[in-house]
Amino acid sequence: MRRTAAFAAGAGLFGLGCRPTDQAAAAAAGDPLFRISLAEWSLHKAIFAGELVNLDFPVVARRDYGIDAVEYVSQLFLDRRSDSEYIGALREICDGEGVRSVLIMVDGEGALGDADEEARLQAVANHHRWVEAAAALGCHSIRVNAQSSGTREEQAERAADGLRRLCEFADPVGINVIVENHGGVSSDGSWLADVMRRVDHPRVGTLPDLGNWQVDEDTFYDPYQGVADLMPFAKGVSAKTHNFSDAGVSINTRFSDPYDYTRLMRAVLDAGYRGYVGIEYEGSELSEPDGIRATKSLLEQVRETLTPEYS
Repeated sequence: MRRTAAFAAGAGLFGLGCRPTDQAAAAAAGDPLFRISLAEWSLHKAIFAGELVNLDFPVVARRDYGIDAVEYVSQLFLDRRSDSEYIGALREICDGEGVRSVLIMVDGEGALGDADEEARLQAVANHHRWVEAAAALGCHSIRVNAQSSGTREEQAERAADGLRRLCEFADPVGINVIVENHGGVSSDGSWLADVMRRVDHPRVGTLPDLGNWQVDEDTFYDPYQGVADLMPFAKGVSAKTHNFSDAGVSINTRFSDPYDYTRLMRAVLDAGYRGYVGIEYEGSELSEPDGIRATKSLLEQVRETLTPEYS
């Protein structure tokens, strides 16, 4: 895989590479009920350990796991976000492997709902580079966070302001700005849905994370209600898994009951969604490769079960 690191030095054309994700195509006759992508966070331990680099990711997704769509994580190539030569190389690798770039998950660029307006505007500006990188890679979205402070109402107002400003920047280049339920008040589905309505921009949306509903130390938002809250705004879906029972059931040790993925995905499909569902394994009992394969198997089983209902 190290060949891809050297390859970056020789390629630099933004015009090459992955095609944008097309949900309409995913719903066409003969296509699967939903498609499966791989989130890079599923391999973050290997990348942080130096066993892989970001340029390896599309190759590994395709060759090791048979997955032809990828979701990047900003912190895993943070220093290359504005490097056109590097982004061009990544596009060309995707093209060579037949892999689509779906989105970039962006963290650490400031709070889009910061109580200080100047800091909020700076956070919006910090995300501009990722919008440009996503457009260059052929992604349809960047995933951001709705970080804020203050009362529930104040946080909703401030987050909506930052998101709307970022959407206005992203719109001309065709990039969506999608928000994950990513802990804290954002994992309260009713709150995040309210933020979406406040933003009221065609480029804003959600990335419902099927396994990320911890609001605080002692509070979990009901995952099934959360999916129902967020799917009307969804432009992607993240299949978060932690650990598995012997029967292959997804278990989050912080949540009292196993996740019923068939029930969760039925809610996804009932909303009319037919796009990519991204594997995001972050468990501790299985290795990253085994966790990815277990999650893929779970999604394939659910898809097989549900296909007759939606054909």
